[in-house]
Amino acid sequence: MTVPDPDPNDDIPAGINGTRRWRRRARHLLAGAGITALAAVLGITLVVRGGATPACAAPPTGDTVHKAKASFYDAGRSGGNCSFPGPPADRLYVALGSSAYSGAAACGTYLDVTGPKGTVRVMVMDQCGGCGPGKIDLSDEAFAKIADRAQGIAQVTYRAVVNPPLDGGLTFRMKGGASQWWFAVQVGNHGNPLRSVEAKGPGGGFRKAARQSDNYWTVESGLGPGPYSIRVTDVYGRQATATTIRMVTKQVQRSTAVLASPTPSSSPSPSGPPSPSIAPSPTPPESVAPTATVEALAGAAPLNVPRC
Repeated sequence: MTVPDPDPNDDIPAGINGTRRWRRRARHLLAGAGITALAAVLGITLVVRGGATPACAAPPTGDTVHKAKASFYDAGRSGGNCSFPGPPADRLYVALGSSAYSGAAACGTYLDVTGPKGTVRVMVMDQCGGCGPGKIDLSDEAFAKIADRAQGIAQVTYRAVVNPPLDGGLTFRMKGGASQWWFAVQVGNHGNPLRSVEAKGPGGGFRKAARQSDNYWTVESGLGPGPYSIRVTDVYGRQATATTIRMVTKQVQRSTAVLASPTPSSSPSPSGPPSPSIAPSPTPPESVAPTATVEALAGAAPLNVPRC
């Protein structure tokens, strides 16, 4: 908890008014210290409101089935907090609470949501500010497929879609303002949550990019003018390296190769019954740059994603 610096006029109290100010300042400091101490005793982390990622946060993975209440909303032409150029072509998307959104780690993944009328596959596109762990916010179109919109709220279950079938390979989109001195890229069409993104310019080695809550990966000091090679690894160990990615902002650079599924011996998928075969629609391109080359590589063992 941050305590404001004392008012300079409170440093040396003058007379009755100064004494009162001093006492008010003392009460303020003691109250702040008391809250911090109580939080320490109870094991509570104090977080300033405004979109901070919870200490225990992870996107949905594996075959875990979650119970939730679903509402619905319309994002219009927006790509949500995930900063996509727009919603998917079929307008089947979902917003998750801060824990499941996990600082954008869930962006671009898919969920199968089952309600009273059936199951729909949706892409994670947004963060729902009012959604706790047991609440999701579906698009109007998605909600209508699994429940009666007149209900307003529906009891649902949902689970992650592991290795969803996708049309095409990885996509890359440089953020507006990115340059040779500040690298910021959005990776799309990956399906599973991403574990890491690494990038390098000509003649340099791979450097790890930092995930931002708006679904961009950044290297603060930049990587030069490009073109770039970008290595992407998902939470199940699948890995691909794209080359010839250019520093062209706000354009979708599409790959020509599809990421290969990991071999069972090196990177098994989570166990459990298969998800319904529902092919998601890709996010419509804002504009398409020249094709990039993608190399599919065998990944490491699946990462153990924490469960909250």
